[in-house]
Amino acid sequence: MENSNANIGKHRLGMEQRRDCKLTGVVEVLSFDENTILMETVDGMLTIKGSNLHVSRLNLEKGEADVDGKVDSLTYCDKNTFAKKGEGLLTRLFG
Repeated sequence: MENSNANIGKHRLGMEQRRDCKLTGVVEVLSFDENTILMETVDGMLTIKGSNLHVSRLNLEKGEADVDGKVDSLTYCDKNTFAKKGEGLLTRLFG
């Protein structure tokens, strides 16, 4: 799926005391549960790991998201990393 990122703008991430993340430049949230959130941003894939995570606000038209909960790690990787032939998304993320 090809998304038009023209209206989304730059990717920014702000966080206070490892909680209350505010993100811009969000293209899509691919999966989430209370321990892991995987999203595509205009600058690549972002995995947020922690506990009691919750996407409290999501506006894909503006490319904005708010995440609540305790953040233990933020990991970025290029979108091309997910394009390896013969591997599924979950295998690449958790394998």
